[in-house]
Amino acid sequence: MEEETYDMIIPPGTPRTIIAEVIRQYDVEIVQRPQRMYFANMSGDSRELLAFRGKKEEIEKVNAFVLQKLQEFIEED
Repeated sequence: MEEETYDMIIPPGTPRTIIAEVIRQYDVEIVQRPQRMYFANMSGDSRELLAFRGKKEEIEKVNAFVLQKLQEFIEED
């Protein structure tokens, strides 16, 4: 039986350098995934978003890495 894969939506606006680092360092792939949006003036509009896809343990590592890198990016002067 093949192990289940999980998706982690890449937050819109994530710098390409962070996305590239993830692809180099982790066993995940980038996929397009339709996602309904419910904020601002969107009431369920479907958008094609990018996501990382991989095994659960790898996606958990990627999530922590992306959050750390985004925090560092935000705090830069």
